Amino acid sequence: MSFHSMNRRTFLETAAAISAATLLTSKFGWAAETHRIHKVGVQLYTVRDQMKEDFEGTVAKVAAIGYKEVEFAGYFGRTPQQVRAVLDKNGLSAPGTHVQYDELDEKFPSVIEASKTIGIEYIVCPWIPEELRKSADIWKRASDKFNHCGEQCKTAGLQFAYHNHWFEFLPVDGKLPYDTLLKECDPHLVKMEMDLCWITVGGGDPIKYFNEYPGRFPLVHVKDIKKLPPVTAAGGQDFGDTLKDMTSVGNGVINWKKIFAQSDRAGIKHYIVEHDKPEDPFESITESYAYLSKLTW
Repeated sequence: MSFHSMNRRTFLETAAAISAATLLTSKFGWAAETHRIHKVGVQLYTVRDQMKEDFEGTVAKVAAIGYKEVEFAGYFGRTPQQVRAVLDKNGLSAPGTHVQYDELDEKFPSVIEASKTIGIEYIVCPWIPEELRKSADIWKRASDKFNHCGEQCKTAGLQFAYHNHWFEFLPVDGKLPYDTLLKECDPHLVKMEMDLCWITVGGGDPIKYFNEYPGRFPLVHVKDIKKLPPVTAAGGQDFGDTLKDMTSVGNGVINWKKIFAQSDRAGIKHYIVEHDKPEDPFESITESYAYLSKLTW
């Protein structure tokens, strides 16, 4: 046998072995694929004071950190056209915007039109005011309202969603409000933007919900906490302004790799950093970006 023939035979045997190994890896999962976040987003509520003082400059600083997506919590007097121009100038997209509960009725058609101009995909209700939550049937009424908003969004080519806090995971008449929302809301009309910190504070398990309601969570808020506060069945806690233990992502107790390993099942498309009350907002979102941009699972 010639030297050339031996080399050719060796090459073919090696190629066959590699092909077989690749097939086995794919079939049995012996070598897991590495995942990462390709477009890290930020909720601009984190830098709300800076947005109020310098809208355009703040957005530019966010882009300079490395963020590719932003989520709005108000436009600070700018028109939809002006907002879109600032995004385009800084190479950003805005997958979501937060719209208050009282804007979901007569004002909602104008909310949809503004969102289309800006390039928004998801119109998100971030909060049900405490005074409304005292009503016994609020979660059923909210579900009906959300379904109606979802129908309007669908007609316009957009998607409606709801963002949780901690109180949706505290029982009301033996039921969790979050469970009521998921059951009463049409899964095609209303998606969930799960705040992964608040659900943890409220005693809920994100992965449990990902498994029970796959594909319902296209957006998540990513923020961390140093330690978990005590939670009771009573809904009177005001974590929103008094919680001091929030921190930049990666510096707290939340196991991000474990949660994000279920991203496909959850249906997560947008990972949005948020810190409700940072001492130094830009330092906080810079640290969070540094952590998430390198995180793999």
